[in-house]
Amino acid sequence: MVLKFLSSDFVVMLFHYDGNVDGWRTFKWSNSVIHISALNQTKWWFAKRFLHPDIVAEYSYIFLWDEDLGVENFNPKRYISIVRDEGLEISQPALDMGKSEVHHQITARGRRSRVHRFLSTIFRLKLLFGHRF
Repeated sequence: MVLKFLSSDFVVMLFHYDGNVDGWRTFKWSNSVIHISALNQTKWWFAKRFLHPDIVAEYSYIFLWDEDLGVENFNPKRYISIVRDEGLEISQPALDMGKSEVHHQITARGRRSRVHRFLSTIFRLKLLFGHRF
């Protein structure tokens, strides 16, 4: 997952909730990402404290990922292209029922259009936040 983003010119920040930063040093890309560690915290705790508006203002998009999601077929640049074309401010990739475990049917991918559906509710999965250019 990290390599997909680094090769697409993204800045990667990893939030470690278990305190195990050294365990990531074995990966060649480890020194190319920002590591932040705090024991027993959630991604929203980290986001609230470390994704301050002054920090994220220079970025067009922020991805917040759960660690257990499969991203084998995910292409960050293609996804951003769709988000821009559709004018989305908050988005979440739909899950392919043949390749992912779908816990809520509403998150399953539809085959009829590029954008599955527009919702006013956000489910816990991977999220992307953007701002208008």
